[in-house]
Amino acid sequence: MADAKVIPFDDDRSRGNGASGAGSAENGGSAAPRPSRRRGGAARRKGAAGAAGAAPAGEVQPLPVRGGAAREDDGTAPHGPSGTASGRPTGDEGAAGGDGGLERRIAGGLAFLRRRLTGNYEIDDFGYDAELTDQVLMSMLRPLYENYFRVEVKGVENIPAEGGALIVANHSGTLPLDGLMMQVAVHDHHPADRHLRLLAADLVFVLPVVNELARKLGHTLACAEDAERLLAQGELVGVMPEGFKGIGKPFGERYKLQRFGRGGFVSTALRQGAPIIPCSIVGAEEIYPMIGNSKTLARLLGFPYFPLTPTFPWLGPLGAVPLPTKWTIQFGEPIRTDGYAPEAAEDPVLMFNLTDQVREQIQHTLYKLLVQRRSVFF
Repeated sequence: MADAKVIPFDDDRSRGNGASGAGSAENGGSAAPRPSRRRGGAARRKGAAGAAGAAPAGEVQPLPVRGGAAREDDGTAPHGPSGTASGRPTGDEGAAGGDGGLERRIAGGLAFLRRRLTGNYEIDDFGYDAELTDQVLMSMLRPLYENYFRVEVKGVENIPAEGGALIVANHSGTLPLDGLMMQVAVHDHHPADRHLRLLAADLVFVLPVVNELARKLGHTLACAEDAERLLAQGELVGVMPEGFKGIGKPFGERYKLQRFGRGGFVSTALRQGAPIIPCSIVGAEEIYPMIGNSKTLARLLGFPYFPLTPTFPWLGPLGAVPLPTKWTIQFGEPIRTDGYAPEAAEDPVLMFNLTDQVREQIQHTLYKLLVQRRSVFF
């Protein structure tokens, strides 16, 4: 397995031709390789704008609604078979006796399976599968988000309703569950139903299964080229500049931000004129209290660290179960970058000052949330 690297934005070493095959702009590398667009022989999946046309032959139609006329719903709504933003049924459809809503959900589910089996769906150039994410992957993460970590979200209104923006968050927890929970927070709570595209380290894209799932969820390699391209397309991009230094730090250093590097994420935001939104996450530090690090095992396995916790590896697979801590995710006020000249992206003093401003705002919010927290678990 290739050696894992910290987020390439701030990597002080030159990027080689690693397993991911991509390097950062700072090193003169090229963007990450794009997976080929996967389509079936049938026509491309239709969006809401094309739903008014006649249904193609073989389209699965919903069963008639009891007590009223059947409503057209072929299950191709962009966020879920029930037509809701999160893919979950509304109160009327989920209530007992809501036969019509249940039938529509079944019909939508069958239509979804048909599209997956026939290949009649789309992924973008980065591998992001919007339909699979909304209807399956988010539904798998949501119980962990709502019932296990009981995440409380604050300041989601600070995320713009449209256009490119860069969310910068602290990173912790031994395993990168905080990034996934931040994705669910944006997906389920933002009024404009925005989706967060996370920038991930090289290691994510060399692990079997994890690589494919990350691509489907919209993650891409943390290099400047990919980040700028997503921002130029008006996407919401998430980055955690601490990288492995953040999630692999000892439990005694919890909630103390590590170095943010040379400000590569600030340079990217300046080039695109995208606002920077600081994000503070409390609760992730305690899910796997890291009391030790076996550097020998880490080198043998090609990992940046090998955590030793009170339960792992002593309890085997049971030790990999995270502790059910109570989380809070707070999005801060945006730091605008569209007022700077284009050449500002090359000004090291400005990048240092903006990087320090973002870091200090995240750290201050972390301390404030910790003071307000009643308990680690409640």
